[in-house]
Amino acid sequence: MRPEDNSLALQVDLDGAWPWDALDGVDLFDARAWGPRLRFTAPRDLIEKFYAEISPQLAPFTLSGSGDFHHLSALWLRRLSEPVTLVSFDNHPDWDRRPPRWACGGWINRALELPTVKRAVVWGCGNFEFEWPHRWFANQAAVRAGRLEVRPWSERLSLKVRGRWPCVTRENWRKEFSKFAAKLAGQSIYVTVDLDCLREDEAVTNWEQGLFLAEEIAWALRKLRSGAVIVGGDVCGAWSPPVYARWKQKFAASFDHPKLAKADGTTARERNLRALRTIWPALVSGE
Repeated sequence: MRPEDNSLALQVDLDGAWPWDALDGVDLFDARAWGPRLRFTAPRDLIEKFYAEISPQLAPFTLSGSGDFHHLSALWLRRLSEPVTLVSFDNHPDWDRRPPRWACGGWINRALELPTVKRAVVWGCGNFEFEWPHRWFANQAAVRAGRLEVRPWSERLSLKVRGRWPCVTRENWRKEFSKFAAKLAGQSIYVTVDLDCLREDEAVTNWEQGLFLAEEIAWALRKLRSGAVIVGGDVCGAWSPPVYARWKQKFAASFDHPKLAKADGTTARERNLRALRTIWPALVSGE
């Protein structure tokens, strides 16, 4: 998996989720000392200290570890100087307005605070966060203003809730996505892919998983590239054993995470590498 220009990409190892040679010839930033402190949630001063250390190394495209670190995508976005539409493939909307401020479940709000992010659109989500009363914790102001859009799976929502959101189905999502991509023609976009948007037989993650196939994400990325300009992006969401630095962080994470069977590390790596080999070339070069 070699991008056209190795300077385009950076692998950030926070948790050992990927082998160090997951991306051939790409620079590696060893952030394992930071991982337990940043996982799931982190105080603002720690986020800024991490950003000060890593920012000189950042590249347009980033591979990081577990989806527990998805809030760091809001840091990867800081390097952009032009207006972009943020396109996210994720089983979760990550729109929660509740404290803590920096957490993987609310990072979309940090992205929308950046002057370069015009709006964010999340594809492939569909979990309890769309149901009552959880949906009231969403960034409703951004939704009403059209700066935050979600395209959840109809199959994952109750009949009562489906009418509240512009749902897609397994039968019509490609048609709907093609119309979405056409409207982005000529625009700059940033794409983030959380592997928990994939089916359980396609990836192993630390969270509940969605309905996409890896090849379908690659198709969607190529569809975006056919008209828009992908100026940056990242992939996260690979499984790793959870390790935390603070007891409050560990308690909050244990409360919020689903109760999943313990994953086999070897199986997780093999499955996730297969998904990465399909998704990464389409993200970086459109192959």
